[in-house]
Amino acid sequence: MINQTPINKISLKERIKSHRFFAGEKAADKALVLNHRIIFILPTQRGLGFVVLIVLLLLIAFVYNNNLAYLLTFLLASIFFITTLHSFKSLAGLSLQKGQGKTVFAGEDAGFSIHIDNPTPVERHNLQLTLEKTETLSIKPHSKAHVTLYSTTRKRGWHEAGKVKVSSTFPLGLFRSWSVIRFDFKTLVYPKPAQKEIPFPETPSAEAGQGSGKKGADDFYGLQSYQAGDSIKHIHWKAYAKGLGLFSKQYGGENSAEVWLDYEYTSGANTEERLSQLCRWVIDAEQAGIKYGFSLPGLKLPPDNGSLHTKKCLEALALF
Repeated sequence: MINQTPINKISLKERIKSHRFFAGEKAADKALVLNHRIIFILPTQRGLGFVVLIVLLLLIAFVYNNNLAYLLTFLLASIFFITTLHSFKSLAGLSLQKGQGKTVFAGEDAGFSIHIDNPTPVERHNLQLTLEKTETLSIKPHSKAHVTLYSTTRKRGWHEAGKVKVSSTFPLGLFRSWSVIRFDFKTLVYPKPAQKEIPFPETPSAEAGQGSGKKGADDFYGLQSYQAGDSIKHIHWKAYAKGLGLFSKQYGGENSAEVWLDYEYTSGANTEERLSQLCRWVIDAEQAGIKYGFSLPGLKLPPDNGSLHTKKCLEALALF
């Protein structure tokens, strides 16, 4: 059973505050049920035009004392007022719950997943969910739906979804019913990878990881830039295929290729450029199948590879 945010009584002063109409209430972490407290209704442009038509018909009926004009006026007025009830029902009772967000790189669109449950026997038509862009859907009775809303990221770190507007103009487009909701919803944004491909750095950290002992013919200890005369057998073809440059495998005390990615030995005009370059190296080293150590001020990860190691490195860059 889904835990739902309880409905608390609020004072009249709190009820009429403008922030409830446009900014929503406090962020919720549980499922949120739309009800009379958070659903608002106002006439659309079409609805206002409908009101003008009713007024004109009423004036005509009054001037000419025409019973048929009166009948038409009252019929249209009843339709107008009854529509408000159906507009409210188009949202009332829906349950919304946040889903899982995915990590992205700065500049990409972060997707925020929302699960919508319609436990009533009423079909919901023309539902619109808006974050930065609007997604439209319909939900059948006693069914659930899933929608992903996107928000553009601009910098690394935590990115919050902000407010989500749920709205509908069902059934006649005379009224817009809407509710502004906020979830405690955020996703982690990694630094934007540098566009320029620079060869992996040769750092003292790499030399420190070589261990003692002389170079042998079978024990691999790291990579270095290709030098004329190096054996073709020692070229790291995976790195070359990824466009990372030409490297030679050096043998001495390890069993797989290693490089060290160290913040202190990363070029860049500022912190963000250096983090972007490190981000590029982490991605390239993982794609090339190279074991890589990772170093930031206050953090040092031993050489490794794989999705878990990559995730740790990227998260450290995002939160640095």
